[in-house]
Amino acid sequence: MISILQSPTPDKIKGEEFYLNLGFKKVSNDPLIVTDGKAFIEINADRFARAGIKLFKNNWESEINKLQDITAITAFKNGHLLSDPSGVWIYLMEIPAPVLPDFENQSFSNLGNYAGLSLETTDIQRSINLYQTLGFTISGGSLDQGYLSLDYNGFTISLMKPLSCPHLFFNPSLTYFNGKDNLAVIQKIRHLNIPITEEITHFNKDGIVDNIIIRDPGGFGFFIFSD
Repeated sequence: MISILQSPTPDKIKGEEFYLNLGFKKVSNDPLIVTDGKAFIEINADRFARAGIKLFKNNWESEINKLQDITAITAFKNGHLLSDPSGVWIYLMEIPAPVLPDFENQSFSNLGNYAGLSLETTDIQRSINLYQTLGFTISGGSLDQGYLSLDYNGFTISLMKPLSCPHLFFNPSLTYFNGKDNLAVIQKIRHLNIPITEEITHFNKDGIVDNIIIRDPGGFGFFIFSD
């Protein structure tokens, strides 16, 4: 199974410029796909496109039979569409996946170290059931901690319980964890004149902005966090 994130955009050129300015590389023109070495993002100007996840597989019949008990499913020309309780659309594609280069799972963008996709869900157990049905396995966290991570072949999704995150949250959001280097990453983003959606001081006892959130033109969030 191949996974690509889909970011809708009102302006394909501006969408591409946003990512290239952040140090992403373009790996495909049609469809337009960019990467930071770990995450692959399709910038889609189709007016019916929605922010979400595209999963590619020859046939999803077995999974769909089970998913019908969890969520509504809509058939379309190239596969099936569903949504998890976070509201994020999941496209089960039944066409050949784009050929993507291997960057040996190394992040190289100005955002730092990509750590996976984060979703805030109103029904975390139903979200867990949905992703496990798609083949994901639990890889970290716990319900007691307020979050849980699932993984499929290196593609990580972290599910957050409602009211767990004391900052703005945009579904879906890409998360970058940079530890002690995050202040330098934030400074680089400022120098690039990337608009900052939220400056976060909640986790710093001295009131320093040590975490930020930015958004792409299609609405995807980016958590640039220390940990």
